[in-house]
Amino acid sequence: MRKGQNPAKFVKDVAHPERITVALLNYIPFLSGFYAETLEVLKVSLESMRKDAGLPFDLMVFDNGSCPEVRDFLVKEKEEGRIHYLILSEKNMGKGGAWNVMLAGAPGEIIAYTDADVLFSPNWLSRSVEILETFPNVGMVTARPFRTPPEFYEGTLKWAKENSQLDEGQFIPWETFLEFNLSLGQTEEENKKVYAETKDWRIQYKGVTALAGASHWQFTAYKSTLQQFLPFDMDKPMGQVRQLDKRMNDAGLLRLMVSDPLAMNMSNTLGYLRGELGKGRETSKKRVSFGKRILEIGFFKKLLLAVYNKIFSWYYS
Repeated sequence: MRKGQNPAKFVKDVAHPERITVALLNYIPFLSGFYAETLEVLKVSLESMRKDAGLPFDLMVFDNGSCPEVRDFLVKEKEEGRIHYLILSEKNMGKGGAWNVMLAGAPGEIIAYTDADVLFSPNWLSRSVEILETFPNVGMVTARPFRTPPEFYEGTLKWAKENSQLDEGQFIPWETFLEFNLSLGQTEEENKKVYAETKDWRIQYKGVTALAGASHWQFTAYKSTLQQFLPFDMDKPMGQVRQLDKRMNDAGLLRLMVSDPLAMNMSNTLGYLRGELGKGRETSKKRVSFGKRILEIGFFKKLLLAVYNKIFSWYYS
């Protein structure tokens, strides 16, 4: 038998979520090897995201089965009010599984999704939302210009040719282009050829400038738009996330980027902030240790990486 009345019945007002939810996906299974600096990367990403985003937002974090040290950090952030919604998954659901929860459950009308290794610049959110709200039929907006596969923005170009001022050229400066690609582990030399042989598409509409293209690692979109593409059925934790890019293009939705770099991939270290990006890529073989040269021999490298992958699989698959 109930005793008394539930005090919640007398509460007349409830909190309302912000119009925008920033949704961050995190996965740090341990703090060594590849992941040695990733907790610090996550902290830097969160700090940069909150610093002068240009618009208010609630922060949702989905942790995809990280180690106890990372979960403890996130819980503390939640308890201190710096994370508004925190989801701790016991197991790694993969990016597709996490997206099914995040993109359906985020309370905001607009969702700004990000991986956990993105460094943001001031006004990254307001600039993204400006494009989202100015252009019609927008699928997603990424807060950095970089060159993406043309097959994923064919629908954008088709619309732009008929409805806007569309120009082709080298609108992404070489330094901006190279900075991002070096963060992916590429070399300066291989990028010179790519940069010379590819172009950008600049779209100007109602006084707002955007570039054609976007990407799944960071984007801003209407929640109602994203829900059209749920659920994602991915049988691998990574490598299949371009499903979203392709589906949006096939649906004729615009995939756009801001015209200047307001987001940067840090990857798994703070090397970008230390000014280490691209350093040492032209190191002479004479300066490489004998042990390092041995490890680079094809047979040994293949064998050791296979052992590493097997151990990783035993623990975390």
